[in-house]
Amino acid sequence: RMPNQAYIIFNGNCRKALQFYEEVFNGKAQVMLYKEAPPSPEFSVPPEAADLVMHAEMSIAGSRVMFCDTLPGSPFTAGNNIYLTIMSSDVEEIRSIYERLKEGGKVDMELQETFWTRSFAMLTDKYGISWQLSYFDQSSE
Repeated sequence: RMPNQAYIIFNGNCRKALQFYEEVFNGKAQVMLYKEAPPSPEFSVPPEAADLVMHAEMSIAGSRVMFCDTLPGSPFTAGNNIYLTIMSSDVEEIRSIYERLKEGGKVDMELQETFWTRSFAMLTDKYGISWQLSYFDQSSE
């Protein structure tokens, strides 16, 4: 079944927060910086974002929690900076959930293939809840 996970967005201080959470939860985060992403014609990383966290994850109390920094200049409101993330190894299940959640909502990133996964989307449903949907290859675990 699909795990439901939290995705927490920081405003430039994600690395400091991760260090804190590593100490608190006695864990180790896996971290990817914006500058480590492969070059893309659709998305160029602003120089001031190069050393910010593009994606990180760590286990907290048995659950995977994901983190990132927002890009400089992007809207950021503390308290609204958490996505619920659905991960599934069934691409059609992801598509079905995406189609239903986007009804009356707002799509931030269309369902698409990315360099990190076969299927990914970000949207806010009609009730104001932010979601990320992502393909997860269980055979690589």
